[in-house]
Amino acid sequence: MPDMGRRHHRLKPVLTAVVLLLDMVHPALACRLAVLGDSLTAGYGVAASEAFPARLAAALSAAGVSCVVLDAGVSGDTTAGGLARLGWVLADGPTHLLVELGGNDVLRALPVEQMEANLDAIVGGAKEAGVAVMLAGMRAPPNLGRGYGDAVTETFERIAARHDVPLYPFFLEGVITQPDLMQRDGIHPNAEGVNEIVTRILPSILGWLQQDEQR
Repeated sequence: MPDMGRRHHRLKPVLTAVVLLLDMVHPALACRLAVLGDSLTAGYGVAASEAFPARLAAALSAAGVSCVVLDAGVSGDTTAGGLARLGWVLADGPTHLLVELGGNDVLRALPVEQMEANLDAIVGGAKEAGVAVMLAGMRAPPNLGRGYGDAVTETFERIAARHDVPLYPFFLEGVITQPDLMQRDGIHPNAEGVNEIVTRILPSILGWLQQDEQR
């Protein structure tokens, strides 16, 4: 009978090489990041490959981060709609949740208290499920008045502080004021605008992912 100990010893380097090869072909996934949002996430007016989740996935890959980005955006969704879909999104097993909601609440001038309650429930529910959360803030247009605008900004700040989650202050920062980066409606970014959003938010997302990994 052959010496099984020696045979196992000879096979070990071969098995190790096979495992390394499989890792190269199918690298371990570092995260599953769901983007819970509205038309800004769903990619209204642009191709699916040009939408925020797809461009974010490409940017993360280029930065050396292996992460599946799940598109959980529904055009027209308010924070109430996002809350109603939270269970479905969490059932897909994300490790991280980027919340991009509030734009439609603001466009409809819905009560800020209602938006805050919905965001509070979304962030709290995700954290309860063991999912890391990051908030992408929204701003109100000037025509709704300074008081309403300040209340919207402060709502996102309060939610982030209350739940100790990172906040990217304004999802459309550096894009909404640039006509060449926006579609004709002045509300949705074009493909170049989406790329600009990704470029601006990427450092914050990378910092969030790294911080969560160290916990």
